[in-house]
Amino acid sequence: MSESHLAYLNLGSNIQPEVYLPRALELLAHPGKILKVSTVWETAAVGTEGPNYLNVCLSFKSLFPQTQLKEEVIQPIENQLGRKRTADKFAPRPMDIDIVLIDDQWVSALGWELAYVMVPLAELYPEFRNPQTRETALECATRLRQAVWLEARQGILG
Repeated sequence: MSESHLAYLNLGSNIQPEVYLPRALELLAHPGKILKVSTVWETAAVGTEGPNYLNVCLSFKSLFPQTQLKEEVIQPIENQLGRKRTADKFAPRPMDIDIVLIDDQWVSALGWELAYVMVPLAELYPEFRNPQTRETALECATRLRQAVWLEARQGILG
């Protein structure tokens, strides 16, 4: 029996997010099991003047270690949902899926400074600690919410 892996994934969309976020969850349910899903949060686009993003975090159990998860699950789903990679890493997109944590190992390079990553993550794993600063995800999310606009959105995921 292969070892299972627990990942926390951040999903974001600012092109028809009401369509693409639920579809991404449907597609992720096949290669793994979605355990918990955070509130959907609306945030301003980062690095561009594009439309606002809707973001959600989910805990995801699968047999895929980090590299396989990214290459064999995440990138095909992003591509299926119309993701086009361009030189502008802030360009609007129908779907962006990032691995934030896997097997309690922090993966996201900038996540601790991004409210759209930390606020949804803190709903699912509030006690996770920053390996450098020892700040919990909940403490970080609380701090970032005071500095950045986010709004909870209901009815997106049914």
